Amino acid sequence: MKKVFFLLVAVLIGGFASAQLVKGGERFAEYLPMLQNKRVGIVCNHTSVVNGVHLADTLLAQGVNIKILFTPEHGLKGTQEAGKLINGISYYKDSIKIISLYGKNKKPTPQQMNETDIILYDLQDVGCRFYTYISTLEYVMQACIETGKQLIVLDRPNPNNFVAGPVLRNDCKSFVGMQNIPICYGLTVGEYAKMLLDIGLGTLNSEVDTANKKNILTVIEMQNYKRDSIYALDVYPSPNLQSMQAIKNYPTLCLFEGTPISVGRGTDRPFEIIGFPGYNREKINPISNILNPKSEIISFTPVSIKGVAENPPFKDKLCRGEVITIHSDAIELEYIIDMYNAYPQKDGFFTRMFDLLTGDKTVKEQIIAGKSAQEIRKSWEKDLEAYEKTRQKYLIY
Repeated sequence: MKKVFFLLVAVLIGGFASAQLVKGGERFAEYLPMLQNKRVGIVCNHTSVVNGVHLADTLLAQGVNIKILFTPEHGLKGTQEAGKLINGISYYKDSIKIISLYGKNKKPTPQQMNETDIILYDLQDVGCRFYTYISTLEYVMQACIETGKQLIVLDRPNPNNFVAGPVLRNDCKSFVGMQNIPICYGLTVGEYAKMLLDIGLGTLNSEVDTANKKNILTVIEMQNYKRDSIYALDVYPSPNLQSMQAIKNYPTLCLFEGTPISVGRGTDRPFEIIGFPGYNREKINPISNILNPKSEIISFTPVSIKGVAENPPFKDKLCRGEVITIHSDAIELEYIIDMYNAYPQKDGFFTRMFDLLTGDKTVKEQIIAGKSAQEIRKSWEKDLEAYEKTRQKYLIY
């Protein structure tokens, strides 16, 4: 069902639509007993807060023995820009280690796992296949299976809770797409974890791994969560997703990261604008044009912003482009097609990263061949129908 995105102005976490929402991390009675007398590892970052207090501090105050904080892309504070590797070990408090899972090892090592008895996972996701927090979840689940450790997922709302986009093909698998799912997969992270156990977590190495797999996962469910409600986030998940509009635009605009087009990195409106030097709306094929002549044209100059966008596309160059406000529950390929038509150098417009982000090489081939967005989306329907049947089995809410 289409959602009226304008409601986001009024629907704040703690507001009328989500007044009764209780996230998994807030349900202490459900999981604190499981942590008693255990050495605990937490997969967390700056979004891992309970009533404004970081989960680690909340649990320390309850006497929980925390040994390691595992952190995903962007680091513990969420201040590292996309793609920046974080290596080495630092410390949170006293002897609590901080270990990055976006450096040399994306999966916790056996040695690291052996310092814990149980793992908590509490990250705010955005519901997109290429947002790497679910890739980190998959590697953590693998490590738990291999070492016989329990995993507790503290469930959170999915702000892009719909199904859309091409289903990933095997030749496009990478850290930005590890499973054969569409771009928007329509599951909370707890539901996704349940599905991962069945659809595959890599090759299990032994009968022990197979036995461990059956008992690894506990999902602490939310209370009063409604799939059709829009929940604005109380903490934004990464340096370049700093508004609910950017998060709503992200499933479509992230695809531009596989092209020369700027998505506003290095400005105060990342994932809310697109453009390049010399952009001219008149060069867009009017047959495919989604960029309404009345929409706002913007000029912007990307600059280096430490920890956010240190070397953004077209750094220090004046760009012209469009302000993007997506309301639909869809991958709006029209924007990609229009910018492809407007960009002067067609050769090399689509990089290998575009294939990895779409998950399907044929998308760029269809665009180059002049297919419409509607025709391309129609080609996804059969795979999406099959995925929907799989997805239905794991819905909690």
